[in-house]
Amino acid sequence: MTVEPTSAPIPETAGSEPRPVRSRSQLERRKRIIKAAAALASRGGVEAMQMRTVAERAGVALGTLYRYFPSKMDLVVAVVGEELDVLEGSIDKRPPHGATPAERAVDVLARATRGLIREPELAEALIRALLLSDVRTGFGERMTNLLARAAIGPGAEIPAGDPRRVLLRALAGLWTIEMIELLHGRGTVEEITERLEIVAARLIDF
Repeated sequence: MTVEPTSAPIPETAGSEPRPVRSRSQLERRKRIIKAAAALASRGGVEAMQMRTVAERAGVALGTLYRYFPSKMDLVVAVVGEELDVLEGSIDKRPPHGATPAERAVDVLARATRGLIREPELAEALIRALLLSDVRTGFGERMTNLLARAAIGPGAEIPAGDPRRVLLRALAGLWTIEMIELLHGRGTVEEITERLEIVAARLIDF
């Protein structure tokens, strides 16, 4: 397998943040690129997300792809963000079930688990990116915010210095570890959910 360089061959964009996207056509092109990358990752993991292949599948020039995503990891991070958008959309449509904050938080994590196991190759690619990438993903913060919304309601906020955010972040971190175990066949969805329920009941008592 030919290994592509993960940095762009375009000096003015390499190593920089992805350029801001403003126009409707740019947004649609960006979404098409992310969709193509996710489809490739779902069939062969990060290794299948060769930048040239992504560009061909998305119907854009390779230089255009690099202008949107200066490196492969920038692209993987964008796919992570897209998956979180899907999860957030499902929560908006169907609020989490549960009589307690802990039960509602676990419901969010259960939905995320079901979404990942439907696409195990993609799931492993995304988790590997979270563990290995030097690119800032914002994943932990976004998961914490989703759990906070589930626990205390969509209109409420937990301030940055509030200890409750630390507890929710810890729960999100535990879920990530459990997903690694699940994807490597070292546990079942039922076992993971049971562990998350036990931990959440002790961590989220507010």
